[in-house]
Amino acid sequence: MKIELARIDDRFIHGQVLTKWVKLKPVQRIIIVSDAVANDEMRKTLVLSVAPANVKASAVTVDKMVRAYNSPRYENDSIMLLFEGPEDIVRLAEQGVVLDEVNVGGMRFEKDRQQITKAVSISQASAVAFKKLHELGVKLELRQLPGDTSVDFYKELVNKMD
Repeated sequence: MKIELARIDDRFIHGQVLTKWVKLKPVQRIIIVSDAVANDEMRKTLVLSVAPANVKASAVTVDKMVRAYNSPRYENDSIMLLFEGPEDIVRLAEQGVVLDEVNVGGMRFEKDRQQITKAVSISQASAVAFKKLHELGVKLELRQLPGDTSVDFYKELVNKMD
């Protein structure tokens, strides 16, 4: 499995993903890795309904993604992974899925979240997960669109949390 892009964007598949990221990183599959989405048939159907026709799209649990990552069936596939937040990425990494870099695109503001950038607001649990990813050597890149300047998200996070 060749992971072309691992991206956190709680909107999952939307205009930016379809028009910009898929053109920059052509993939055969888009996989939403989220226990919550994979276990909610209505949400899964809605999210996957907007996937481009030329790309296979699925929503899977973290455990199923680990199995797929280790399966010879997908070894030649180019993949885009989409996540709602960093917690599921930590779970993947702890089970041996290698991700050198994660693109942090968007996490909406909600109650009990701290705004880190215009597009990213995080909970305390997400802050802990981002720290763990950093400690695991995963580069955290803040960039909404491919044409935007890449920013070290972990530095932004540390500056805001101080």
